[in-house]
Amino acid sequence: MLLGEDLLAWMMLALGGALAVGNVMAIVRPPVRAKEGDLEQAPIRRSVGMAVVGAVVAIWGLASLIKG
Repeated sequence: MLLGEDLLAWMMLALGGALAVGNVMAIVRPPVRAKEGDLEQAPIRRSVGMAVVGAVVAIWGLASLIKG
């Protein structure tokens, strides 16, 4: 297989982790200056939901890599 047999698991781990960390950081540290038309703070419910989805996907990818 091109780029290894565990490519999908690595991608799940990377994208899930990025989704989780990005949304948590949007909640914890909103931008200092919001541009015109931008939100001043991230929507909490949507950001928490997306962070949970990202964490689940990252854990799934990690479990797939560990299981082998």
